Amino acid sequence: MNTTTIDKPEDNSISLMIEGMTCMSCAGRVENALRKVKGVVHVSVNLATESALVRVSKAIDVGDLVQAIKDIGYFATQRNQRANNKSNRHVGLAVIFSALLSLPLMAPMLFELFGIHFMLPGWFQMVLATPVQFGFGARFYRAGWKALKARVGNMDLLVALGTSAAYGLSVYQLNTQTSELMPHLYFEASAVVISLVLAGKWLEAWAKNQTASAIRALQVLQPATARVRRDGIDRELAIADVKLGDWVIIRPGERISVDGTIIEGHSHIDESLITGESVPMPKQPGDKVTGGAINTDGLIIVHTDAVGSETALSRIIRLIENAQSAKAPIQHLVDKVSAWFVPGVLTIALITFIGWWFYSGNIEMAIINAVSVLVIACPCALGLATPTALIAGTGVAAKYGILIKDAEALEIAHSITTVIFDKTGTLTQGKAYLVENIPFNIDRDRLLQLAVSMQNGSGHPLAKAVIDAADALSIDSLPATNSKALPGKGITANVDGLELRLGNSRLMSELGIELGELAKPAVQFERWGNSISWLAEVGPNNRILGMFAFGDKIKPSARHAVQRLQALGIYTVLLTGDNSGSAVAVGSALGIEHVVAEVLPDEKATQVALLKQANHRVAMVGDGINDAPALAIADVGIAMASGTDVAMHTAGITLMNGDPCLVVDAIDISRRTYRKIMQNLFWAFGYNLAALPLAAFGLLNPQLAGAAMAFSSLSVIGNALLLRGWKPAGHI
Repeated sequence: MNTTTIDKPEDNSISLMIEGMTCMSCAGRVENALRKVKGVVHVSVNLATESALVRVSKAIDVGDLVQAIKDIGYFATQRNQRANNKSNRHVGLAVIFSALLSLPLMAPMLFELFGIHFMLPGWFQMVLATPVQFGFGARFYRAGWKALKARVGNMDLLVALGTSAAYGLSVYQLNTQTSELMPHLYFEASAVVISLVLAGKWLEAWAKNQTASAIRALQVLQPATARVRRDGIDRELAIADVKLGDWVIIRPGERISVDGTIIEGHSHIDESLITGESVPMPKQPGDKVTGGAINTDGLIIVHTDAVGSETALSRIIRLIENAQSAKAPIQHLVDKVSAWFVPGVLTIALITFIGWWFYSGNIEMAIINAVSVLVIACPCALGLATPTALIAGTGVAAKYGILIKDAEALEIAHSITTVIFDKTGTLTQGKAYLVENIPFNIDRDRLLQLAVSMQNGSGHPLAKAVIDAADALSIDSLPATNSKALPGKGITANVDGLELRLGNSRLMSELGIELGELAKPAVQFERWGNSISWLAEVGPNNRILGMFAFGDKIKPSARHAVQRLQALGIYTVLLTGDNSGSAVAVGSALGIEHVVAEVLPDEKATQVALLKQANHRVAMVGDGINDAPALAIADVGIAMASGTDVAMHTAGITLMNGDPCLVVDAIDISRRTYRKIMQNLFWAFGYNLAALPLAAFGLLNPQLAGAAMAFSSLSVIGNALLLRGWKPAGHI
């Protein structure tokens, strides 16, 4: 037994992974069992992620929680004790083999639509159906038995009862055959229902396994080792052996391994995973750096301020884990109705059997009519209603670049009332470009030529922007000599007989170069959220030559996407880690009034939570690691495939081409799919409500019941397949 205890005030929650849950009633049983453990304050069980978040008030033995779950028939482990989710491959194989066995049973029904009549031998039908019923369908019997012990009804119990009734009646009819005419058999009904419901379970399990990918993708960002300087000696250590106060050496191009403060060196640091800034930021001694960020161009020495679970990256991981462990607001309609539907059907079947036996005195007729009730109640259409619509909806969405990885996200997205956009890489292109270059006592083209000559071959994002601008104007570069990077400041080089410096305002200040009349426009460009670089000539008379302003372009379809959302009555919000000037400028250009800027990842998640508390149904749209906590806590997370793997793994919906208009299209296909689900469920339940009395009064024999059941299933499938004709609205 696991004897880990929680005894520190800050460690007041335990995350468990739970195996064996199949429906909301299972989640409810687990919650009730955990609440009874002494010291437990609150429990939230998430069926979609097969997890439970348990908050406790005192020292508690985790083994007590695990045992409480085991006592009711499930299996649990602490989240950090299980490296990988259980493979879903065997479930997929079960779907394939059960489908292969079921297809021959369906063949006569399909061929009959074309006027071709034939029937497989009864014994052959039984041979095909038996392994599906009792092999691949065994999971439904196990789950149904748990539901019976808990005195509740669920979808698994419906499947087990309905398919067993169809299978049992078929075996009875086959064994009591008294003529050469083949009796009506229902083997195809039992096998096909099990195959299709298994397919739905497989899709659901696949979606559950995606949550582990987000955590793994984040953990990859944490370097396994660090180069530590102790007693004047540099040595490579495992990250677990790094201590607070250690000096860590970070070379150009490496990921920073700890949270800390620069004590030596200058560089540009790409901290987009935390701040959302589109370009690397200059860093110098005294500045803070974050573990997982990338050191782009200079060697730095960092004083370790936080390691292990206290780093910003670890906190982001915990935020995602907690958000994914929280209970989803979606209510599973089928499971709720099943709670009264199953005992209701059993009661009707029993009354039918007793009534007909008493009325006719013929026990065989009583059995046939009672079984007809169970056959007609077999949740064929009910089992197909949701998965067929979800499969059709997700399939057609994927065709147009909307990858829906979580079926629950598709169900929820129809009711979205608020869409929150990240800025960089979501509404903007996430690529620096030259907004303006202003010369001073020099020709504009000459200014750009000198700058591109200094930066030819550089991989820095701002250098690429200058090179792109020069290429667009067909400006050729000149040979440069004595080129040298000035980490955290800029670059120095000699071009065409001039000794030049290109860099930020701090470099100009150190050189004692006056900005003159360029200072005023520089302030204005910075207010608009642009980054500024300066070109200067050094020598006997240092002089400024010009200024460069860099920005990030808004995506061409972004305004159209916002307008479409607002036309649907959906409230839009811009939430970004970028500076307020840039955020307000983008919000104004797109017509977004609610703009929140300069927020960290945990603050983004807080903003989402506040809107949810105000009864908004929130979709978060982002592309970066810094968006992951907000994507996880939102009702629906929507990620751009042009962004990071972490964002895509965390979100339930991924937009494959990064077009903001696909956000609107994702909501549209969700609404259409949800309508199909509701229509299918209405038809399935309406069919049962109409047919059950007919079967109970002997007006619907098993043969007609089977035909009606098939018609009901075909109607549900046909209705769902109408989604295949969906197309997204035209984009500009």
